[in-house]
Amino acid sequence: MKPLKPIENFIKRQTVSLPIMAVMFPVLYLGAEIGFIASGAVAAGTYIASNSTMKQVQLSSDSKNFGMTRSEYKNVQLQIKEGKEKIKQLQGNYYKVRSISSFKQLIDMTKIANKIILVVQQNPRKFYLAEPFFYSHLDSAIELTEKYTLLVGQPVKDTEMRITLQDTREMLLSLNKVMEQDLKRVLSSDIERLRMELDYAQLAVDQHNEQKLLVQPESEHEGDVEDDRETIKPE
Repeated sequence: MKPLKPIENFIKRQTVSLPIMAVMFPVLYLGAEIGFIASGAVAAGTYIASNSTMKQVQLSSDSKNFGMTRSEYKNVQLQIKEGKEKIKQLQGNYYKVRSISSFKQLIDMTKIANKIILVVQQNPRKFYLAEPFFYSHLDSAIELTEKYTLLVGQPVKDTEMRITLQDTREMLLSLNKVMEQDLKRVLSSDIERLRMELDYAQLAVDQHNEQKLLVQPESEHEGDVEDDRETIKPE
């Protein structure tokens, strides 16, 4: 199963659409003699139509490869795109926090989020294992982080605000652990497959070692006929 390759698909579309446009323009301008602007407009329209058609074909092909409907596949692509934008929002708060621990915690959170996005991008069907991350956990992380950075930046902090800040830090820590569970869930099938491959490899190694034990090296004279001359005594 191949991962999503938006850049590769884009390049393929351009390698077909651009040459078509490049050929259409001189044919229309020199051959049909419909004018420079009209020829350019028709050639551009040909490029757009070709590019759009190929995009739909690629969408159908990719969704079929992953055993998904077109609507499911498009939704996953949309969620991946939105997820990347949300991660950028998280990263924008890096230098707004005022403590090293909060800074490290935010970095860990964005690393986990990026890993989840990458796994789902490589296998869109795993999106359904990470729906809470896309629809809830990532949004909560952004909301809590932005509120925390807003409060921590205030010049005056009374007892109530300090308590709120501490509660927010603890909630972000808990949310970080929840996102770690999201990552483990999307990786669960990969881990299980790796375990099976390791078990198979170990079985092959054990069988090889057993065969080596069964085949013992032969001694120098093993299988030779006994030399009777050694037992013959002269009369």
